[in-house]
Amino acid sequence: MADGYFVTPRDSEQVEMLTGVHRRTMSTTDEVMLCEFFLERDAVVPEHSHKNDQVGYVIYGRVEITIGGVTQVLHPGDSYAIPGGVLHSARAIIDTLVIDAFSPPRNDYRTEAR
Repeated sequence: MADGYFVTPRDSEQVEMLTGVHRRTMSTTDEVMLCEFFLERDAVVPEHSHKNDQVGYVIYGRVEITIGGVTQVLHPGDSYAIPGGVLHSARAIIDTLVIDAFSPPRNDYRTEAR
């Protein structure tokens, strides 16, 4: 991608991936993808792994995240890092908003508009 671009929430539809787990794919380059996740209270992201490195930041709420068998409750301002291939899961304790970056970008999260 030679030129940059801008994305607002109006430009990217929010998708309910799982019950109570909503994703908005925001900016993407050839190397990294930024996504917003809104997790409703008690929503669960089951244990899974993917080849992509994932780093995230809690904007608001409280979420319990397990990475490689280690569980921690995260609060606003906390961040996390998940190397590709490591099992991880999440459970929202209250309504929670997190921002995640994936490298390389996840093909299953791409939108046709990008």
